[in-house]
Amino acid sequence: MSTRRDFLQKIGLSAITIPFLTESEQMKEQSSNNPKYDGPVLRVAIMGLGGYGTIVAEAMKNCKSAKLTGVISGTPSKIKNWQAKYNIPEKNCYNYENFDAVKNNPDIDAIYVITPNSLHKEQVIRVAKAGKHVICEKPMAINAKEGQEMVDACKKANVKLLVGYRMHFEPKTLEIIRMRKEGELGKTLFFQGLSGFVIGDPTQWRLNAKLAGGGAMMDIGIYSINGARYMIGEEPSWVTAQETKTDPVKFKEGVDETIQFQFGFPSGAVASCLSTYNMNNLDRFFLDAENGWAEMWPSTNYGPIMGRTNKGELNYPHVTHQTVQMEEMSAIILQGKKPIVPVDGEEGLRDLKIIDAVYEAVRTGKKVMLK
Repeated sequence: MSTRRDFLQKIGLSAITIPFLTESEQMKEQSSNNPKYDGPVLRVAIMGLGGYGTIVAEAMKNCKSAKLTGVISGTPSKIKNWQAKYNIPEKNCYNYENFDAVKNNPDIDAIYVITPNSLHKEQVIRVAKAGKHVICEKPMAINAKEGQEMVDACKKANVKLLVGYRMHFEPKTLEIIRMRKEGELGKTLFFQGLSGFVIGDPTQWRLNAKLAGGGAMMDIGIYSINGARYMIGEEPSWVTAQETKTDPVKFKEGVDETIQFQFGFPSGAVASCLSTYNMNNLDRFFLDAENGWAEMWPSTNYGPIMGRTNKGELNYPHVTHQTVQMEEMSAIILQGKKPIVPVDGEEGLRDLKIIDAVYEAVRTGKKVMLK
C-alpha cells in the first residue's frame, strides 16, 4: 500500500546525491560526543498504534529525555505486540474507552495523540481532563472552532498542548529562518510551497471526509501553510484559493484532491502554494527576498532535508526528526524551554484558521480576509 509517509521517505532518498551516515552510525557518533544525560525524562504514552505511531516509537528509542511508557489503542493485538516490543507493563496499557484512568497513573506524564483528525478534539480534551500533557498530531483538529475548544480545555486543566510540528526543529529550516530574521536575505518578497503526492489505498481514512475533515489540504497541504508562515515570519492577511478535482470517485464530496492557494502578508509579501493528492514529486519550498533566496527540496519529508541559499549549500547532519522533536518537547514540557518556532496549541490554531479560510475561498471563489 502506498502511503504519504512512504512517499515522503522515498523522495527524500531520491534527492540524495552525497553519502551520509546510517542512522545507527549517527547515533553512535552523537553518543560519543555528548555527555550522559541525567536530566528529567518525559514519560509518554502513544495513542493510536498505526504507521506513524510506530515511527515515533522507534525514534524514541534514541531519546535521552523522553521515554515510551504507555500505549492506548482500540486493537488488543496491537497492544500485546507493543507491550512485547517496547517492554510496556500491563498497567500502562489502555483502550479508547478506559484511558481516562490514566489520571491515576504516575508512569505517564504526556499522551501523544496520533489518530484520525476528527477524533483529536474529544481525545485531547479527555487527556487534559485526566491531568496529562498533550502532544497532538497535525492538523490539530478539523476546524478552528474545535481547535479553540482544545486550547481552552488544556488551559483550564493547566496542562500543555503541543502539536507535532517536527519541521520546527529541523536544522536547515531553522538556519533559513535565522538568515531571514537577521536580515541576511533582505526584505522577504515571495514564498512558494509545493506539497503533494499520489495517494494510494482508496479505502484509507485520509480519503474519508468524516474522519479526515477534508483531503490533501488536511494531510500534506498544511505543510505549505505552516511553511509559508515560518519562512516569511508573518501571519497572512488574506487568502484566495482554487480547487481542481479530476477523479470525483476517489475524491468524494468533502475530500479535496488539488487546491492552489495564495496568501498576502502585511509587509506586502505574497505566497503561492499547491496541495495535492494527485501529483508526485512535490515537496519544495522557495523563498525570494531583495538580497537573496533560499530553497528546500525536499522540504518536509523525513529527510535528509536538502537546503541551499544564494550563499551556498546548507550542510547539517541528518538526525531522525521524531527523535529531535520528542527531545525538544520534553524540554518544553519539563523545563519550560521556548522553541524558536512555536509548537503549542495556539500555533496549531493559527493553521486551522487559515485552512478554514482556504476552504471558504474555494467554496465562494472570493478573497477571504483574515483577522
